Amino acid sequence: MDDVQKKLLVLLDYWIEHNSEHEKEFRDWADKAASSSSEVAKQLQKAATKMAAVSDELMKAKQALPKSKGRLQDVHG
Repeated sequence: MDDVQKKLLVLLDYWIEHNSEHEKEFRDWADKAASSSSEVAKQLQKAATKMAAVSDELMKAKQALPKSKGRLQDVHG
């Protein structure tokens, strides 16, 4: 694994976690908005779903990185 790949591994882990936090926040706010605006809630839920899809693609990118010797493979992938 070269330096770029090592940096990508760190970045991908960060981006996946960061997206997960945003997805949860979007869903929380969709729940809060539901009583006053179903359209806002619907759009926030759609955004959360798309954020989850982006995270899935980032996970696929992470899995495509070469495995370094001594590094355990991610069991969640």
